[in-house]
Amino acid sequence: MSADAPAGYDPHAFAPFAVTVDLAVFTVRDSRLHVLLVERGAEPYKGHWALPGGFVLPRESAETAARRELAEETGLTEGTVSAFHLEQLRTYSDPDRDPRMRVVSVAYAALVPDLPEPRGGGDAASAQWWDAQTPGPLAFDHDRILADAHDRIGAKLEYSCLATAFCPPEFTLGELQQVYETVWGVELDRPNFRRKVLTTPGFVQAVEGSPRRTGGRGKPAALYRAGAATALHPPLLRPEGRST
Repeated sequence: MSADAPAGYDPHAFAPFAVTVDLAVFTVRDSRLHVLLVERGAEPYKGHWALPGGFVLPRESAETAARRELAEETGLTEGTVSAFHLEQLRTYSDPDRDPRMRVVSVAYAALVPDLPEPRGGGDAASAQWWDAQTPGPLAFDHDRILADAHDRIGAKLEYSCLATAFCPPEFTLGELQQVYETVWGVELDRPNFRRKVLTTPGFVQAVEGSPRRTGGRGKPAALYRAGAATALHPPLLRPEGRST
């Protein structure tokens, strides 16, 4: 027994297990929701596509490991990864989820604006953005993690300002609406959406004196940035039965 262990406690009485992190990283590309996947370069599941992730090192937290693994496996810079908003999803602990040993995974969802094409690194042979609706089957239990992450971000868009994490620092209300439509898979009424956004305190803030962005033949659109609020009061609920 370790000299630092409390009296009456024997750590060797418990079977050891490893802790990993897995990340479901979403973005909107070409009006479609995409997820970042890596091709596994080693067994198990060599050659299969999976969520980025890996083992937590002895002296790091799960979130630190998640950012490190994401940078290593995709070639994204540490500065880029450190700016991501990571949403802890849940813990996955089924005894047989990993054929190597008992592995418990802490999963995260990350929501980012469009990024350059990633490249493989570390244990990943390659990295690529995939349409979130057609990625599978994935290695391990990553199909389940991806589905859970998609459900979580869809729900959080109703009650939080998380949608602005998909947008560039300055965006139009049309771009913000596209995020909701893409994640929810529904078509929203433009005037109603605009009214709800602009009357929700702290949701967005107008960019004063900024050039206005034009799109097609429509009139110039004002630019906004994320406001100070973190929660939406009242919530922006998704419409039922109105699919795109």
